[in-house]
Amino acid sequence: MMMKLYFSPGSCGLAPQIALREAGQAFELVQVDFATKTTVEGDYLQVTAKGCVPALRLEDGDVLTEGAVILQWIADAHPQCRLLPPFGSRERYRALAWVNYVATDLHRGMALMFSPLVDRESKARFAEGNLAGKFDYLDAHLADHDYLMGAQFSVADAYLYNVLCWPVRVGVDISGYRFIEAFMARMEQRPSVGAAREAEGLGPR
Repeated sequence: MMMKLYFSPGSCGLAPQIALREAGQAFELVQVDFATKTTVEGDYLQVTAKGCVPALRLEDGDVLTEGAVILQWIADAHPQCRLLPPFGSRERYRALAWVNYVATDLHRGMALMFSPLVDRESKARFAEGNLAGKFDYLDAHLADHDYLMGAQFSVADAYLYNVLCWPVRVGVDISGYRFIEAFMARMEQRPSVGAAREAEGLGPR
């Protein structure tokens, strides 16, 4: 059985798709309709009761959920690709700190910006009072790092790229962050990113 990655275009399934392509893995993309929680296969809740994406069905039929965990599994299943530093190394924990920062600080914050339960003025205040500080921090770090860990791409970069595609969709302008923009352009030169965007039917960022 081929691996299956369940996704919705432009959502947080982009990062594991990039990682799978970086690892040279064959997989099938299965699109999830959020409104009905269905896919071409039927009831998505039968894949994961959480009803969220991404989910990765492995070749043995087991299903992994939570994007940050899926990214770590992909890296650990293909250590030769160096998508995370080696087990036990100090650098590994630094990389995982970045994965968790993107997941808990940036992804969670951006999720609020998409929420229909929060009014526009509250979103604007949140973007200015919370998200702007996150962007400042990232821009300063990327000023002298090609990728989050330096010269070496990692799954943390796939996740960061994924989340940083969202501000424009919710009216948050990050074009003034020069080093973030350079990072995004650098990521888009990677074949894995171009192929992932094309597979999801995403146009230019």
